[in-house]
Amino acid sequence: MSNNPGSVPANLNGDGIRVGVVQARFNQEITDGLWRACCSELLRLGVLNEDILHVTVPGAMELPITLQRLAQSGEFDVLVALGCVIKGDTYHFEIVCGESARGISTVAMDNDVPIVNMVLTTYTEDQAIERIEDKGLDAARCAVEMGNLMMTLDDNLPGLSGEEADE
Repeated sequence: MSNNPGSVPANLNGDGIRVGVVQARFNQEITDGLWRACCSELLRLGVLNEDILHVTVPGAMELPITLQRLAQSGEFDVLVALGCVIKGDTYHFEIVCGESARGISTVAMDNDVPIVNMVLTTYTEDQAIERIEDKGLDAARCAVEMGNLMMTLDDNLPGLSGEEADE
């Protein structure tokens, strides 16, 4: 706990956190590894199996629309995007990376739901493989921390809890 009375400490207790995970299947060996590491860590942090929804989509470009549908459902405290885009010989890499990231950020902001963007964007397959375990764990930890942070802010900031609407 910080000595600063105005700080909100990181909370990695997953009890009660509802998580939606959308995984792109393109580069599936890599994204399956991200999912396994992420799911394992979510469970280790105390997120209940029944509080995790895992869906897959064809590729990184399909992540934002799927995340939007989950965000609009109101069923999740936090969402996670898992994917892998490896640079090829054409400009397609830049388009997919940029548009996917833009879409994910837009969905988070428009729906007031934190989204952990763990879409690996690497130059080589070896770089992606090297990152699978660490980034999968990071995705889970960030998801739990952000889910808790949003609930803490909702409970402690005036105007966010809905209490003022009754006045």
